[in-house]
Amino acid sequence: MAEKILLVEDEPALQDTLLYNLQKQGYEVEAVGDGLLALEAARRMQPDLLILDIMLPRMDGVEVCKTLRRENFTSPVIMLTARDDEIDRVVGLEVGADDYLTKPFSMRELMARVKAQLRRTQLIRAELDKIKTSEPATPQLLTFGNLSVNITRREVSLNDSPIPLKPQEYDLLLFFAEHKGQMLSREFILERVWGWDYIGDSRTVDVHVRWLRQKIEIDPGNPVRIVTVRGGGYRFEG
Repeated sequence: MAEKILLVEDEPALQDTLLYNLQKQGYEVEAVGDGLLALEAARRMQPDLLILDIMLPRMDGVEVCKTLRRENFTSPVIMLTARDDEIDRVVGLEVGADDYLTKPFSMRELMARVKAQLRRTQLIRAELDKIKTSEPATPQLLTFGNLSVNITRREVSLNDSPIPLKPQEYDLLLFFAEHKGQMLSREFILERVWGWDYIGDSRTVDVHVRWLRQKIEIDPGNPVRIVTVRGGGYRFEG
C-alpha cells in the first residue's frame, strides 16, 4: 500500500510541482492550500507524513503543527520556510516539526528527506509489530529510580505512570540511558539518534532535550537527570 502524504502549500505553482513529483515517487498525496483545511485533512486521512508550509492563509503552519501535536498526531512533519531565518527553524522544531527546508530547495533534497522520515517511521512500526507478535515473558527494562524505560515495549514510565513520547523523544532517552554517565556531544547524538543522513543541525538535539526534561525532570529549569556539559553537550545521570 502506498504511503500517504499530506502536502500543505498555498502557492499553486509550487503545490503542483511538489504534488507531481511526490506522486511520481509512488506516494498517495493529498494537497491543500490553507491551515484550516490542513487540520481537517490531517485528522481525516491520518497521513504517514506531513509536508507543511509555514506561511499559510487562515492558520499558519506553526499553529497547525502545534494543534496536531496536542492531538497526539505522531507522524513526521517536514516544514517549509520562506527564508533562511533561524527563528523560523527554531519555532518549527519547538512546536513539533521533525525537519525543515528553506525555500528555494532542490526537489532531490526534499525527496531525500521525505524518504528518510518515512524510512524511520517504517523501522519503528516494524519493531513494534515484532514486539506484539513475539513479546518475551520478561521485558527488558532500564530503571533509574522512579524512571523506567521498557525497551521491549518502547514505553517509558515515571512513578509507574506511562509518559507519552514521540518516537524520536523515546530514541533520544534510550540513547542517553544506554550511555549513562558519559558526556555526549550534540553532533554525536545527532548522528546516532537521527542518523548520518539527517540534514538538520544540532539545534534539533537541544529542542528534544528540552521536551524530555519537561516530561522526566521534577524541575525542568534545573535538570538533574539530563544535565548540560558546558562546551560539550549532555550527560545522563539517571
